[in-house]
Amino acid sequence: AAGAKCVVGGSKLSLGSHFYAPTLLIDVPTDADIWKTETFGPVAAVRSFDTDEEAVEIANDSSVGLASYFLTKDLSRTFRVAKTLEAGLVGVNDGIISTCTAPFGGVKESGLGREGSTIGLQEYVETKYVFINY
Repeated sequence: AAGAKCVVGGSKLSLGSHFYAPTLLIDVPTDADIWKTETFGPVAAVRSFDTDEEAVEIANDSSVGLASYFLTKDLSRTFRVAKTLEAGLVGVNDGIISTCTAPFGGVKESGLGREGSTIGLQEYVETKYVFINY
């Protein structure tokens, strides 16, 4: 990302063109492309913020919203921030949040609907409402 500092990684691995070294970018400017696209790879972009509201604004300033992650020890902050993040999945204090028992899917350009869990089964069901008045 332009203007960011690469702390570790940042290159393809010798295993082939589809393998990329785990990468940590710090001081990533808010206008960097990495904030605006879904990166399906081992790349973490990090930048500082002064308030929770600023962090959420940065996270939501994108046309995609599959997943968001954050760390906190404050349970009230957990619910407040998770509620305002525009993402289909939110991971708090963990980076591995997918499971077959949870609905999976994004918002915005990251998708419509869910797969997995009983909620995902609703995508394959047609609901019919019939009202009869004799």
